[in-house]
Amino acid sequence: MTQGKILLNPGTLWAKVKQTTAQALQCGALKSIPTEFEFIEQDGVKFLVRILSNLNRKQAAKKKQDQQTANTGKEFNPFLPYEEDLFVADISDTHVCILNKFNVVDYHLLIITRAFEEQESLLTLEDFAAMWACLADFDGLVFYNGGKIAGASQRHKHLQILPFSQPEIPITPLLTAAKFQDSIATIPGLPFLHAFTTLDFGEGAEVTLLKYQTLLAAVGIEAVGNNRQSGAYNFLATREWMLIVPRFQEEFESISVNSLGFAGALLVRNAEQIQLLKDIGIMNVLKKVAWPMK
Repeated sequence: MTQGKILLNPGTLWAKVKQTTAQALQCGALKSIPTEFEFIEQDGVKFLVRILSNLNRKQAAKKKQDQQTANTGKEFNPFLPYEEDLFVADISDTHVCILNKFNVVDYHLLIITRAFEEQESLLTLEDFAAMWACLADFDGLVFYNGGKIAGASQRHKHLQILPFSQPEIPITPLLTAAKFQDSIATIPGLPFLHAFTTLDFGEGAEVTLLKYQTLLAAVGIEAVGNNRQSGAYNFLATREWMLIVPRFQEEFESISVNSLGFAGALLVRNAEQIQLLKDIGIMNVLKKVAWPMK
């Protein structure tokens, strides 16, 4: 098993991110979506809830993509080719890094495969090599929406990374109570099926891949035919830890939940939805879209 050649020069990614962001904003390639936000404290977590104030840009782009798909009979893929104005860096001979065109958070990056791979395929040694190459320069939260049910909006395989530092991730206070059995842990404050483990910064892609596979097995997800996943799930990782949450459904009461929801950050469309989160309880919403504990 080989992970391919890393092309990213150490210590260069953050400068490239800032430079590309400035240029993409200037030329109009980057379409930031403005939000308001509110913190909601529940169940020992200070959840960060963002309220979208304007989805017109993204909706217009989606309509254009759908029209292109209808005209050509071929599903539109925004990553083949990707927009040159969003290109940040070559990560490896299998992955590149680009800006998220419709970002809600500044410096939201996508780590995409050069060749098409399905978003419902399991992560590989090459994926983890690219992840660690980025995390070496960019201290953030990496996430992967494993399939449409897990919140994926594009079929082309892509990990995502946000510039969250460890103390800012809302679920961080819960992680200190992790209960380990060998190398795998559960978090008492997360009332749904999940598996958690620690990572050592720079431990290498092969070690991380083995840990990932161990977590998948712990929650009952396996490879089926050509590295496809047997079930939808959300993946989150930092330099220090990794969390996997299998998914049952994509949304609750029209509130979509992706990997960031399980980090404690959600996105809603209006004030009515934020009130619903307050009334029902955000952890209860997460329980509704994840599988129950065994």
